[in-house]
Amino acid sequence: MKNTTLTVTFNTEKLDALQFHMNKKEANLQEELNDTMQKLYEKYVPQATREYLDDKVSRKPVARERPRRSPRSAMDSEDIQSENTKP
Repeated sequence: MKNTTLTVTFNTEKLDALQFHMNKKEANLQEELNDTMQKLYEKYVPQATREYLDDKVSRKPVARERPRRSPRSAMDSEDIQSENTKP
């Protein structure tokens, strides 16, 4: 599942104070925000929907990497064209 970036507006002085006090307790703001988002998701999204999404993610096939072909040189494509036009 791909992620989306959220933008939140918050008072700068309050954010500075929050980060200062979180650092004292060795807490990480990003982790706390992620935990809060997860709790909101679990609170508001019905269990059946969460199960459906979890199942959908687990069934998603793993993308295989295909070997890449080297691009044909100009000479190769000219040779092919001349061979195709020969009588």
